[in-house]
Amino acid sequence: MDSTPSAPPEHVTLNIDASYAGQRVDRVLAMMCDGLSRSRIKALIEDGRLTSNGAPLHEPAHAVREGEILRLHVPTAAPARPQAEHHALPILFEDRDLIVIDKPAGLVVHPAPGNETGTLVNALLGHCGEDLEGIGGEKRPGIVHRLDKDTSGVMVVAKTPLAHQALSEAFAARTMDRSYLALAWGLLTGDSSFDGAIGRDRRDRKRMAVVAGPSGKAALTHVRRLDVFHDAVSQVQCKLATGRTHQIRVHLSHAGHPLIGDPVYLRRIPSFARKLPSDARVAALDFPRQALHAARLGFTHPRTGETMLFETPMPKDMQDLLAVLRAD
Repeated sequence: MDSTPSAPPEHVTLNIDASYAGQRVDRVLAMMCDGLSRSRIKALIEDGRLTSNGAPLHEPAHAVREGEILRLHVPTAAPARPQAEHHALPILFEDRDLIVIDKPAGLVVHPAPGNETGTLVNALLGHCGEDLEGIGGEKRPGIVHRLDKDTSGVMVVAKTPLAHQALSEAFAARTMDRSYLALAWGLLTGDSSFDGAIGRDRRDRKRMAVVAGPSGKAALTHVRRLDVFHDAVSQVQCKLATGRTHQIRVHLSHAGHPLIGDPVYLRRIPSFARKLPSDARVAALDFPRQALHAARLGFTHPRTGETMLFETPMPKDMQDLLAVLRAD
């Protein structure tokens, strides 16, 4: 296939050869246009920005033909729809391609209905400004993974299309070095692996659950017990072999060991709480969020090839809880 350069200029022209014939046009364009996601390309097609042999083409599922000439108009990077805001960020590392932060608990990652402002994306837009090259034709940070609002810890965010693509592929290929620290109810054995497909809870669509059948996605969590308090609370290290929504919270809850403070997967006072001394029991039951911290993140730098590794200690609220559990 002949084409203009693969980075997204104002126009991309592709001459389809036999090797691509019969494939969906959005898939072919995504393969050939670095920095443009398939979802972004689909939106451009549906917005009337693609022609086939000079005629408008609006169907992303169109099967391309040998000899067909495609021309995609890619608008220049537009200002991001979320508003830039200036909030202090705990930055661990930053260069032209990426930024690594220690996300505090309570910070929403991405704007959504009800949380249009005050998010990590708003703060990154304010911090990075014109340093953002634009992801998929929009000046915005590239969120390649997320932490729940009330989960603290290390996150990496892309600033360039190069970093966005490479980091996204690394997460998909499960080559990231990720581990979490958590406080869970009950006495977990030394080392355990929790293997259970995760999907939407059929009784409550806001929750995830371990499910059987095609509705679930394979999920595997490795758990190592670090300490135990009164046979009632375990301090654990969790390593993800996959990256499903709420994976650690779902797997431990399904095994009968929900995280302390989890507002979604801890629905009643656990029987283990009776084993704790009074002060520790009150502190554990009153803990206001899931006791989960993304403590370690390692990856290969997408431009330099350097091995990057970042580790942060548990935040003060979890350390204070640990101190109470240890004191009694």
